[in-house]
This record gives sequence, structure tokens and C-alpha cells, in this order.
Amino acid sequence: MGSNAKQTKYIIVSGGVISGIGKGIIASSTGLLLKTLGLTVTSIKIDPYLNIDAGTLSPLDHGEVFVLDDGGEVDLDLGNYERYLNVTLTRDNNITTGKIYREVIDKERRGDYLGKTVQVVPHITNAIQDWVERVGGVPTTENGRVPDVCIVELGGTVGDIESAPFIEAMRQFQFRVGHDNFCLIHVSLVPVVGAVGEQKTKPTQASVRDLRGLGLSPDILACRSAIPFAEGIREKLSMFCQVSPKQVFSVHDCESLYHVPILLQQQGIIDVLNERLKLKDLTISSERRAEGDSLWAQWREFARRRARDLDEVTIAIVGKYTYLTDSYISVVKALEHAALNINRKVKLSWVEASDLEEASKHKDPL
Repeated sequence: MGSNAKQTKYIIVSGGVISGIGKGIIASSTGLLLKTLGLTVTSIKIDPYLNIDAGTLSPLDHGEVFVLDDGGEVDLDLGNYERYLNVTLTRDNNITTGKIYREVIDKERRGDYLGKTVQVVPHITNAIQDWVERVGGVPTTENGRVPDVCIVELGGTVGDIESAPFIEAMRQFQFRVGHDNFCLIHVSLVPVVGAVGEQKTKPTQASVRDLRGLGLSPDILACRSAIPFAEGIREKLSMFCQVSPKQVFSVHDCESLYHVPILLQQQGIIDVLNERLKLKDLTISSERRAEGDSLWAQWREFARRRARDLDEVTIAIVGKYTYLTDSYISVVKALEHAALNINRKVKLSWVEASDLEEASKHKDPL
């Protein structure tokens, strides 16, 4: 058990088949749904790259560098967490391989390991677990409450060499915090192939098999697909991935990302989380429950407004990294939210800054 007076519950979000599958949106949406129950939620993003932080990364690689209140330069998913969960995160909420190795090497240089051979297991994996447990108990809202739940998004794809120490750390972590305090959501892909648009479950089966081979069993499968599950797909995934049908969720393409929490809620994810993490055993005041109900009503209205056929306003964004619009995701979201507040839909026109330079007139006039 951790050192917190109250044991924080942990939800790990892993990804399979391909990168960029939407783990951040699933993690944010799950956190939002927990907040609608009156729970206090925090988030951690694990990035398995060796960089200390995202500050030196090209936006074309990972999207924008999100700057936190404490100056931390982090992955854009932490921006999603702050927007969805209304929390204030710090640089410690972003773990990278570089940060973990630097911490362990600094300890080794000081002699903290008393001459022991420093290894990935147990020293690196222990450092990861200690970091998650320490940050998972840090208040991130103005009320100063210790989080009831910490959502940990594990970047990368299951099977990557880079993420292997983190997967092993989470395998150990489930025993450290106890069965009722650990839940694993695995986000996978159900591609639609062929002229008839058949959904294929084999990639998800293989991904779950890899995950189980590494010692982790998914409690929830969130399956990304262009279309809702066809008849029999949920049952097939349940059978071959060894989870109950009610633990398999179709996360198909929606009107907007703001509909994803509604999609998950309609399929019963709150009931599954309640059962798996014994959330009903937590003491939640009537005031906090009322806050949660109010939040859910606001969110549904926000999503409804986003889906309406509103008058369009066109705004041009001039930038250097317009080939990947995620490079400017905070600007995009700010414009989107501002437009919705005045009942407008924003249409963005992307302009590559280099195209406006004088030399472009002669080199590439079109």
C-alpha cells in the first residue's frame, strides 16, 4: 500500500495495434465521467521516449508542446486532461524514460543503492511505481482534496521496446496497490476492411494476447472503429479476449470528441468501473454529488451545441507546422470553445507561413 492516508485508485490506459489511437481522449473521457459521480480525479501521462520533456521535440512528431502553469513543457495530452477535468497539473504529471533514468542514475552516483548492481528490475520499475504513487496523491484542484482516482495514460503501443519497463512496472503496481484499486483499460483498433466494410477483430485479439503475455489483463476494452460494432463483434471480442461483453466498448467516430464521454456512459462504463474499483465504498458528500450532476448536465449541453447546425465563421491560422494541425491544438480548442459560446461553428483555414514569404512568389507561385 502507498503512504497516503487514503488509498488512491488507479486506472491505467494502454494502447495496442497502432499509435495515435486516441488513448488521451479515452483517458480524459473516463476521468470526466468519474468527476460526474462527485469524485476527485487527477492524471499522469507516461511518454516512453528518452527526452527529459517535450520541449525539444518537433511539433510534427508529437503535436504541440503544452506548457503548464509551472513552466513544464509536456505532451499535448496533458492539455486534454486540463480541459476535460478542470485541473492544474505540474511537470511531475508527465513521466518520461529520460526523467526516470536521470533520477535512478543520480541516486546511484550518490551511493543511495549501497553498492548494489542497479538494474531495470527492480530499480527502474520501482522508480516508476514510486513516481506514480507520489504524484497520484497530489491535489490538483483548488479545493485541495487528495484525488480519489488517478488516470495513468501509458504512451506508445504494447509490444514496443521503449514501453517495456513501464508495462512491467504496472504489472508489479497492481499488486502494490491491491486488486480493488487497479483497473486497466486497453484501447485497441477494430479496422473496417473490404468492399463490404467488414470489421476485423484479429488485431485486437493479438494486442490483448501480447498484453497478457506481459502479465496484465484488461478490465475494459475500448475499441476504436470508424463505425459502431456490427452484430456479433462485441461477443466475438469478449470470447477471444477473455472479458465479459459488458466490458467491451465501441468507440466509433463521433460528431465530435466531446461526444466520447456520452458514448461511453451510454454503454455502461460507469457501472463497470463502479463494480471493478468498488467506487460505491468511497464516501462522497451530497454537495459533491450535486457538483457532479451539474457538470454532466453542462457537458451534455456543450456536446449538443457542438452537434447543432450553427452558422459558420471562418478564421485563418498562420503557422510554421500547419501540416499537422495538432501542432496548434490549444489554439484550435480555444477558438472552438469561444465560437460555441456565441453559437457559431468555427471553420479553420490553415496558412503555411513560409508560403507568405517574398521568395515564394518566384519559387512556388501557386
